[in-house]
Amino acid sequence: MRLSQYFLPTLKETPSEAQIASHRLMLRAGMINQTAGGIYTWLPLGELVLKRIDQIVAEEQDRIGCHRITMPTIQPAHLWQESGRYEDYGKEMLRIKDRHDREMLYGPTHEEVVTDVVRQYVNSYRQLPLCLYQIHWKFRDEIRPRFGIMRGREFYMKDAYSFDIDAASARTSYEKMYNAYLRTFARLGIKAVPMRADSGAIGGDLSHEFHVVADTGESAIYYDKIFETITEDDYSMEKLAKFYAVSDEKHDPATCPIGPDQLISRRGIEVGHIFYFGTKYSRSMNLKVTGADGKPIYPEMGSYGIGVSRLVGAIIESSHDEHGIIWPEQVAPFRIGLIDAKNDAQTQTVSNQLHEKFSNSGVSVLYDDRSERAGIKFSDMDLIGLPWQVIVGSKTLTNGTVEVKNRRTGERQDLSLDEVIAKFL
Repeated sequence: MRLSQYFLPTLKETPSEAQIASHRLMLRAGMINQTAGGIYTWLPLGELVLKRIDQIVAEEQDRIGCHRITMPTIQPAHLWQESGRYEDYGKEMLRIKDRHDREMLYGPTHEEVVTDVVRQYVNSYRQLPLCLYQIHWKFRDEIRPRFGIMRGREFYMKDAYSFDIDAASARTSYEKMYNAYLRTFARLGIKAVPMRADSGAIGGDLSHEFHVVADTGESAIYYDKIFETITEDDYSMEKLAKFYAVSDEKHDPATCPIGPDQLISRRGIEVGHIFYFGTKYSRSMNLKVTGADGKPIYPEMGSYGIGVSRLVGAIIESSHDEHGIIWPEQVAPFRIGLIDAKNDAQTQTVSNQLHEKFSNSGVSVLYDDRSERAGIKFSDMDLIGLPWQVIVGSKTLTNGTVEVKNRRTGERQDLSLDEVIAKFL
């Protein structure tokens, strides 16, 4: 992609309303534009990151046997009245009426809708276990939306719902999802600490939150320093659940089971929350299936959320410097930023050759071919944070090389054209 033909409205100055790093950098990098308070338009660069995260999240859901669906954003109120949550949910739910004066709502979550779907089609224990998920836009009418997409009103979320024949199999589904979340966050290039949590408005008696450690996190978290050293081989509920990890409201120094030399206190950003709530919704909405003994039973349920749009901000909060974003390679909008630093005939020829070679080989590249000063190009490329920069300048070309910069480490090396192509292909 040539930057001269790409819609990337970067900003030199930080908008006054942006209070945290992710909000500042997403606005300055041309990833989002505010449409209303807590509501944003995702611009091309931001949309690419959303899609990369969407794909990884979906692959890990598919891997454990979940099935992707799409449920409506607008829901009829009568489903929530059946479950008993319509009046209990509070003012965060945006309630509306259609032209026939029927009560509707903009969905903040979808337990009722998915339970209604399953009760229409599932009637036997042989059809369970079942897990359905979507990655879709939701709306919660936050009283004070702030911090950009981190506390917005409209957000992009993965929500999954499991249905099982009994409590034992439901907890197996819960553990599979817990482990899938750990794999998902690892693939996204971040480490998330799982901790016991309250179920809140969802209900239930077993719940975990997943927090990305970041200095600007919204919550204080306390955890065993073992989480600093775990590897993917240790990513399982069986191994991690025994270690201490709680948010601020659950931490009591007087009863903490580990000593201060083993306890780490940091700030965390919640990016995932999973719940097991038994028959709360199947009973209230009369979802029954026939058991192996021929008697009707209420399926055991769980729900599992990942904030996909929130993850964009969380990744930036945990991975940036004074110059801009530093994307993990797994989610970067482009892998390479190709910079023509001179804009003369020689550098243009080489830059065009590299751009064509990378593009034809399936390597995502953003080629800064603009007629701008080199300093502006370097600054913009650092701001948007692509993992690699390939810099074509007259000085290195006299030696038959171009410069390659690693955005995360700052390491630079001069490579021949063949070496550059071999490095990224």
